[in-house]
Amino acid sequence: MKLLLISDKECPALWDYYQPGRLKGVDMILSCGDLSSKYLSFLVTMAGVPLVYVHGNHDKTYDQNPPEGCDCAEDRILRVGGLRILGLGGSYLYSGGPHQYTERQMDARIQRLRFRLWRSGGVDIVLAHSPIRGYGDGEDYAHQGFSSLLRLVDKYQPKYLIHGHVHANYGVDLPRVLRRGETTIINAYERFLLDTDDPPRPDR
Repeated sequence: MKLLLISDKECPALWDYYQPGRLKGVDMILSCGDLSSKYLSFLVTMAGVPLVYVHGNHDKTYDQNPPEGCDCAEDRILRVGGLRILGLGGSYLYSGGPHQYTERQMDARIQRLRFRLWRSGGVDIVLAHSPIRGYGDGEDYAHQGFSSLLRLVDKYQPKYLIHGHVHANYGVDLPRVLRRGETTIINAYERFLLDTDDPPRPDR
């Protein structure tokens, strides 16, 4: 299965300069947040495949103008294309925005999902906006990751944790792909094509 992962920056090749057929072969689109609602609606229309999203810390208009034809996975486990997808959007609390959380709040969100995690037998993909603490996060307060996501990954061992929030231009040595146990961690900044039959190798 081929998954198009997107986050934080609208890709000009997929929007401003889109050409028919550019999304051919993509089976599902996963958005990690901080993208225009119109962009997501455009992609799901052009691709004709499921698009699942979570909120980024700058997504303040999704509630009033949600992406049309897309599925929000926030605080839910969705079964799409045979995959169990858990959504945990938002970033670490740094300025009091609507999709910002303390460590305790993020941990509480995860704890509320325990029964659904048990009932579903775990998850295949954790779709987040923020990274895991210590795995591709930033050194500044606004871009640090969550330790609660680390505990989630260690306990349930999903195949993938996909996140955004940390832009590729923040540092030349920022990894796109990391590994924690059985989980491959991918930074979806702008776009990343994931072939689950041929998973990417960690950058380090």
